[in-house]
Amino acid sequence: MPSPKIVVIGGGTGNRTTLSGLKHEECDLTAVVAMTDSGGSSGRLRDELGILPPGDIRQCLVALASTDPSTALTAQLFDYRFSAGNGLEGHSFGNLYLTALTEVTGNIATAIEEASRMLSIKGTVLPVTLTRSSLVARLKDGTEVAGEASIGQRQEGLDVSIDYIYLSPKAYAYPPAIQAIEEADAVIMGPGDIYTSILPNLLVEDISQAINASRAAKICICNLMTRPGESDGFKASSFAGLIREYLGTSDLLDYLIVNSTPYPERLLERYRSFGQYPVEIDDAESSKLVRNIVHEPLFTAGVYLHHDSRLLASPLMGILERHTAGTPVRGLA
Repeated sequence: MPSPKIVVIGGGTGNRTTLSGLKHEECDLTAVVAMTDSGGSSGRLRDELGILPPGDIRQCLVALASTDPSTALTAQLFDYRFSAGNGLEGHSFGNLYLTALTEVTGNIATAIEEASRMLSIKGTVLPVTLTRSSLVARLKDGTEVAGEASIGQRQEGLDVSIDYIYLSPKAYAYPPAIQAIEEADAVIMGPGDIYTSILPNLLVEDISQAINASRAAKICICNLMTRPGESDGFKASSFAGLIREYLGTSDLLDYLIVNSTPYPERLLERYRSFGQYPVEIDDAESSKLVRNIVHEPLFTAGVYLHHDSRLLASPLMGILERHTAGTPVRGLA
C-alpha cells in the first residue's frame, strides 16, 4: 500500500513543527510555504536583492533534513545565524545560501531542489507562489498595514482588530503546489499565526479552489495561545471559521485538533504579561464548522509553550489512517 500523501500549508515555525514530527512517520510529505515574509533576514534579502523571501523555505528544509549524521552538520549550518559582522549580523546562513543558489540557478524553485538534495530531505518543499507579492491587512477602523512583519509585530492600535487581509499584487499559484494538493490524502493548515502564516497561502490564486476540490481530509491544528493584534480573544472556532472563510466554502472542515491538557500556571503568568492567553476550546461553536474535534495533549513546556512535534504527529497519523479507511472519528475524541 502506498504511503499516504500529506500536504502541510503554512509558514514559519508552525510548518517546521508539524513537518519535524511527521518526517518520522510513514508518509509522503509536501510543505507548501507562504512567500510573504518581510521581516528579519528574509525581509532584508527580499528588499535588497528583489528575491522571494527564503526564511520559511529554509525552516521547512531543515525540518525535513535527514537525521543521518552525514547531513546533521549541514542542517545545523542552515540554521546558523550570524551574531556580528557588517551586513552579516542577523542573517541566517541558510537564507544566504538559498539566495546565492537562486542567483546561480536562475530561480528559487531550482534552488530549493538543489538544497533539498544537499540536506537529503524526506519529502518536498514548494513555494506557494513565485509571484513577488506583499501582504496587506485592513483594520476595522479602515487603516491599512502593509507587510507581513508590520502586521505581525505592530505595537500601536492593538485594540483595533484585523478586518481582512489581501495580497498586492495578486499572486498566482506555483503549479506543483496545486498538483500536490490535488493528489493529497490530507491537507494540514496550522499551527501558526493565522493572518500572517496560514491565510496568506489561501489568498494565492487557485490554492483555495484546489483545496476545496481535493478529496483530502482538511485538517486545522488550533494554536495554543492568542497573539496581540492578530488573534486577541480568539477561540478554537475563530481559527476554523477564518480558514473556512478564506477557503471560500460553506463545507465543514474534516478535523480540528486542539490541546486537551492544562498549561503550567508559571507560564500562563508570563504569557499574560505579553497580553497572550490560552485559546478557548469551544466545542459547541466549533462543531458547527468542523465534522470532528480531536482533543489530544499537544504541547511541551519549557521557557515558552509550543506544540510538541511528536505529540502532534501521533493524532495526525491516526486521523489519516481512519480517514483513508473510510472510518473517520465522529464527534469528540
